[in-house]
Order: sequence, then structure tokens, then C-alpha cells
Amino acid sequence: MQYVLYGPIVAKAACEWREGRSGGWSLHLLLLFVLRSLVYQLWFSFGNMLFLTRRRRVVEDGVDFKQIDKEWDWDNFLILQALLGSMALYAAPSLEELPLLQLKGCIVALLLHVGVSEPLFYVAHRCFHRGYLYAHYHSIHHSSPVPQPLTAAFATPLEHLVLSAVMAAPLLGAFAMGHGSLSLVYGYVLIFDFLRSMGYSNVEVLPARLFDALPVLRYLIYSPTYLSLHHKEKNCNFCLFMPVFDLLGKTIHNKAWDLNKEIRSGGNDRVPDFVFLAHVVDVISSMHVPFVFRSVSSMPFTNSFFLLLLWPIAFSVMLLMWAFSKTFLLSFYNLRGRLHQTWVVPRYGFQYFLPFARKGINDQIELAILRADKLGVKVVSLAALNKNESLNGGGTLFVSKHPDLKVRVVHGNTLTAAVILNEIPRDVKEVFLTGATSKLGRAIALYLCKKNIRVLMLTLSTERFLKIQKEAPEDCQHHLVQVTKYQAAQHCKTWIVGKWLSPREQRWAPPGTHFHQFVVPPIIGFRRDCTYGSLAAMRLPKDVRGLGSCEYTMERGVVHACHAGGVVHCLEGWTHHEVGAIDVDRIDVVWRAALKHGLTPV
Repeated sequence: MQYVLYGPIVAKAACEWREGRSGGWSLHLLLLFVLRSLVYQLWFSFGNMLFLTRRRRVVEDGVDFKQIDKEWDWDNFLILQALLGSMALYAAPSLEELPLLQLKGCIVALLLHVGVSEPLFYVAHRCFHRGYLYAHYHSIHHSSPVPQPLTAAFATPLEHLVLSAVMAAPLLGAFAMGHGSLSLVYGYVLIFDFLRSMGYSNVEVLPARLFDALPVLRYLIYSPTYLSLHHKEKNCNFCLFMPVFDLLGKTIHNKAWDLNKEIRSGGNDRVPDFVFLAHVVDVISSMHVPFVFRSVSSMPFTNSFFLLLLWPIAFSVMLLMWAFSKTFLLSFYNLRGRLHQTWVVPRYGFQYFLPFARKGINDQIELAILRADKLGVKVVSLAALNKNESLNGGGTLFVSKHPDLKVRVVHGNTLTAAVILNEIPRDVKEVFLTGATSKLGRAIALYLCKKNIRVLMLTLSTERFLKIQKEAPEDCQHHLVQVTKYQAAQHCKTWIVGKWLSPREQRWAPPGTHFHQFVVPPIIGFRRDCTYGSLAAMRLPKDVRGLGSCEYTMERGVVHACHAGGVVHCLEGWTHHEVGAIDVDRIDVVWRAALKHGLTPV
């Protein structure tokens, strides 16, 4: 709702447009807001494209939900400066009277920036690091542990007013001397934002050899490494953009350029202990990633009109990924000293069901596993479609083809089965199971029959049913019953769904039925007199660090059970692969291990 504050500016711009006056300031203030937001967003996106920047990240930690929530309204300062600009420019001449470009104005603004803005910011910044001002104002800015372009805007109104004065001085001076121009306004403001965003990007973009070749540049332009030392030490590197003022004030940190060299050489690049190998679901959800919109990826995925507007761009990216992309790093978090990463196979859900695309998908998965093995990753867990039985036998293909793999390949279905089974009330005597002959369906049926629970297994294949039934102990086999129609479950109130259900099929469930699910995507709840469970998932332990994005439709801190299964495998240090059929006898073992390590059911 804060954007309502733009109402007067929008109204004035509309009036000017209707009157045919294109030289008013209102439209340009709105355009500047859009362009400035875009500068911060583009730098944010670049900084969080880990597949490009992971080796040059300055602060290794991830941005967690706490920091994201604190910085949620990061663009408030743009609104404040637009309102200040509208007041300052109310009496200014029409833009029609200003030249498009005037070189003298640019020179004057540059001199005023160096002579006024830089020292003014340096002095004010040092004041904000003292006593009362730091405790009650500037400490809020420093409470964000990981610098991000959006962190640059996280401050109190007083600090924003000071920054506005620093930014305005060169422009007001140039205009007061009669050398103002439209290009000066746009150029200075956008370059100012560009340099601010660069410094807070947490990615070292300036090569060390540049400073070695031209040592004077060390004092004329700061770097993300330089700024990171200020946020870490808090008693050095106070400058705006030019370290020369830290040199003059004797507050420069001399290790800044050594750290620059270390970062540029990949000194912060770590080998992950665990990798979750995910895939894209669909075009819209492909924008639910940390490097697109943080406000979207930090919340459970939902379709929105805003994302629909960007569908053509996302669709074009899908085509490019299909043609050129390889598996890439998407996100990471830390758990008990172990680095956990999510890699993404650049394929979308529908592509897994195209016969001609299967070999290419398996090649992508195989290359990712071999890369993880070469790096020294301990466990790779496969997401839903990456372990599809018809695609690669639940990962069996890769383990059979490469018997000397050191990395453990895990499908995570054992924990998925455990989550579903532990959702079922203990007093249940009968369940209806669809997708009954799948890996998960088989494991669930065999586990329940051993608990003396009658399982109505929906399948048309008597051969597959009998094969599963023979796996059960002889005294439990009678608990497994083959059914071929949904009508057989019209008196059963516990449905375990491993296959998509249409509204017509759901109609056969009696009122009060609960639908447990392991079907992807989950079924749509059409029955108001029934309840629907979500996909099997677990909440990560409380001591997870640097987690700042949601996994598809999951809540914050919650991951799919197949992801959690890989985490447990890694934490336990198990050395076996978990591929192919589920070992029913290990379901309780894996469940107890998950609870032991602090993972909790949702």
C-alpha cells in the first residue's frame, strides 16, 4: 500500500499528459523510480545467480528469512526521494526549457560529488557509527549479516534524508549554476545507484589485476570486498565510493586488496556435502527462484497475475535452457557445518514425458552425478521426476553404469513412505491405495499389511499385484486385496493417492474421507466434505543457517520428503546407495534417524 503515496505524482503526470505537456517533472520522477528499481533488481539478480558468481562471493553465508523480512520494504527510500524530488522541483523550470545534455553540468556535478558529496557522506557515516546514533539508527542497517543490493536501502528515515542530501548536492549545484540538463539528472542518479548496488552485491566484480596495473584506482573506486570489511569490522572503510577519504581519515583497511585477490581467485568456493538434484515444474514456477524476485521465492509458490505478465520472458528462457543449458547451482544453506546445495536439471515437468527427451534428461542427471562425484560430494538426492521409474529405474541406471561411484545416490522415497505412513491414524483398519504398484505404493502396501491393516490396491494388473502380494509374509498376504474400480472404496475413509484423481473419481469417497498424497502434482480438492493432505514433506532442523527460499509450494523451512531423505542420509553418514525398490524394513530406521536429527513432520 505504500505505493499509494505516488498517487499525487501519478495524477499530476496524467494531467500534464492530457494537456499535451511532456516537459513536466512528474512523469520523469515516475520513470526514474522504475529505472532505479530496475538497477537494484538487476544487481540483486546477478549477485544471486550462484551458477555465475559462487566463486567470487565475498560473504559465504546465505541470506535467511529473517534478513529478507527485515529488508522487505527496501524500496521505501525511493518513494521518499521521489516525494522530496517532487517538492524540490515544483518550482523548477519545465524540462522543455532544459537541454538534453550539457557537458559543463556533468563536469560541475563530478566536481561537487568529489568535493561535497563524498566528504559529507564520510563525515556523516562516521557520526552514525558513534554512541546514540549507532545504537538507535545505524545499527539497524548493520543487523543484516549478508550484504545485498537491497541491503543498501535498509536504513532509517534519518539516514535516507542524509543520503538524499548527499545525492542532491551535485545536481542542485549544477542547476544553480545554470548548467543543468535532463541527461545529468538521469545519468547521475542511475550511476549513483549502480555504484551503491555494486558495492553491496556481495560479488567481487573488480579484478585484482586492475588495481595492480593502476594502483591509484584503489583510492578512486571502492569494491564489494572493500565494503564487506566495513560491515564486518564496523570501524573502517566509511567512504561512499572513493577510498581516498578513508585514507585521509586514517580509517582505511589495508587488507581490502589482499582479500580482493583471494576472492577473485575463488578462495571462498566450497565443495558441498549434500546436493539435492531438482528440476523445473512449469514455466510460471520457473520464476520462483532466489535470483528473480526475492519477495516471490521467499514465500510458498502461488500463481499471480504479476508472474503471468512475465510468462513470455519465462517461456523464452525455457527454450534457451532446453537448447543450451546444463545442470546449474540454484541455492544453498548450511546445516551443522555441512554445505547443502540445490542443483537444477534445466528441464521442465512436461519434458519428462516426451519419449525423445528422455535420453537427454538422463544424460543431464548422469553428468551432474559424475560432477558431484569428482568434486567430492557425499550424497546426491534425486527430486521427483529425476528418479522416475520409467526414466532411470529410480536412479538404478546410474549406479549400475558407474559401480565405482563414491558419491551416494539417494531417491529419498524411503523417508517419503515413512512420512505418509506416520500420517495415518493408528486406529485405521482399512485403506484404499491408488498408484498401488509404483515404488511408493508397493512399500506402503507391504508395510501396512504387516500392521494387519487391510489394503485395497487399485490396479488392473493382476500380475503386478500378485508379485507384490508374494513379497508379504504368508500370514499377512490376505490383507492385500486387489480392486479394479473406485466403487470398491466407497466405504473406506482413508485414501492414499499415488495417481491423479478426477472429480468423478473422488466422488466415490464417503464423506469425511482424508486423502493422503504422493502424486505429483497433488490432486485438487473438489470435495468440501473431505480433507486433503499435502505432499510428503519435513521441516528442516532449527539450526539450519542461510535458508531464504521456499521449495515450490512448501512453507518456509519445509522441504519435500525426498530432499529430507537425502539430508538424513548425509547426516547419518550412511555409505550405501538408496535407489530402485524401497527396502520396507528400513522405513522405520530412516524415520527414527530423521527425528533424531531434528527433522519434524509438517
